[in-house]
Amino acid sequence: MPVKIRLQRHGKKGKPFYWVVAADARAKRDGKFLEKLGIYNPNTNPATIELDVDSSVKWLQNGAQPTDTAKAILSYRGVLLKHHLLGGVRKGALTEEQAEEKFNAWVTEKEAAIADKVGGLDKAKAEARAAALKAEKEVNDKRAAEAAAAALPETPEGEDAEAEVEAVEAAGEPEQATEAPAEDDKA
Repeated sequence: MPVKIRLQRHGKKGKPFYWVVAADARAKRDGKFLEKLGIYNPNTNPATIELDVDSSVKWLQNGAQPTDTAKAILSYRGVLLKHHLLGGVRKGALTEEQAEEKFNAWVTEKEAAIADKVGGLDKAKAEARAAALKAEKEVNDKRAAEAAAAALPETPEGEDAEAEVEAVEAAGEPEQATEAPAEDDKA
């Protein structure tokens, strides 16, 4: 029975979510599988990948063939590296402790790289938010300046500013002798 390590699609339309499974090559894509090895969520940035490394290595040692996408995922999480190191242990090139030490060093380095990427994404998001707030503030300041300019009366060219101030003050004072309009009583 040929075994494949492949992705099994779950999730709703437009939001895929995958299980990484070991399945018979003749089974349907989303059908029967032998063992669930992990999950892969491409909707997050960076993509979320959780794998059972030891089970994946066991299936690779038993002859399971990963698909291209599954192979990339297994490589990203270090499953193929561990499989390679265990092959060296079988041949006598390494001891089990040396292989485990190399694998753990690689995992630590990989986690640091992922943390740097997440930190860079957070920093870029914060910078984008700050730039958007700055642009919005500039637009609001411009609107406020335009509103203030529209509220002031315009000065004709050549007229002195002091004359305009006097005219505004004279217009603003209430008239002292205002006469009430005569009312006609029609009965």
